[in-house]
Amino acid sequence: MQEKLLEVEDLTVSFGRGKFRVVDGVSFTLGREKLGIVGESGSGKSMTGKAVLRLLPGGATLEAKRLQHQEVDLLTADERQMRDIRGRRISMILQDPKYSLNPVVRVGEQIAEACRLHQHVSGQEAAERAVEMLAAVQIREPKRVFDLYPHEISGGMGQRVMIAMMLVTEPSILIADEPTSALDVTVRYEILQLLDGLVSRSNLGVVFISHDLNLVRRFCDRVIIMYAGRIVEALAADRLEDAEHPYTRGLLAAVPRIHAPRRRLQVLTRDPLWMEAPGVRAP
Repeated sequence: MQEKLLEVEDLTVSFGRGKFRVVDGVSFTLGREKLGIVGESGSGKSMTGKAVLRLLPGGATLEAKRLQHQEVDLLTADERQMRDIRGRRISMILQDPKYSLNPVVRVGEQIAEACRLHQHVSGQEAAERAVEMLAAVQIREPKRVFDLYPHEISGGMGQRVMIAMMLVTEPSILIADEPTSALDVTVRYEILQLLDGLVSRSNLGVVFISHDLNLVRRFCDRVIIMYAGRIVEALAADRLEDAEHPYTRGLLAAVPRIHAPRRRLQVLTRDPLWMEAPGVRAP
């Protein structure tokens, strides 16, 4: 039986004293695997990832029957415990490095800071590990890049820096929120291959949040499909074409295909009954 790194049961995130549910009864488990979360903007994907780390905006209310990371109950953990968990045990790659990196701090120092905070090593050792991690994410001349500011590096290099920062602490879970969305297609697949290799060597559990069905199909082991804050379908990534829910079928039909060109892509038709149906519990 696969080890459970994360257990989420009936997770709800709401605003306005519970009137507006942006995540509505989401349940899934995560082992040492790559789990994709797919859906349109506003479906609750990113909010689900942030809820795991309790990084919600002001005014948000989080409720769940269970939110467990190994021996730690994330619902009852105090803020001091959560600060220790964030980055050290569960890391999160945010969407765009331009907004995630501190513009006035050198990129190497930002990676080294994460190492100092969570692994309690000296400044020199943290800097050495940061350089090693920059090399691990295939950045040329890592010592030179260590001293650069975020505005001096490209988008692809910035994304590699973010990956280095999140993995230098050797977490057991990585939440990747659209980690390639700001990149062109060629660099996107390079970053994905890099991330895949690093994850496989470290034997992590990954939650991969994306709009891109083709990326998820290539990268992930399992996929959950979210609509209006709920999970409407869950299946193996290599069985995505066998999806049965009309929402998933609509998303697949809206993807352009080079080998099967169409004059017009299908427009997704939504059924109000989807909002009333109970969510699916992903195994």
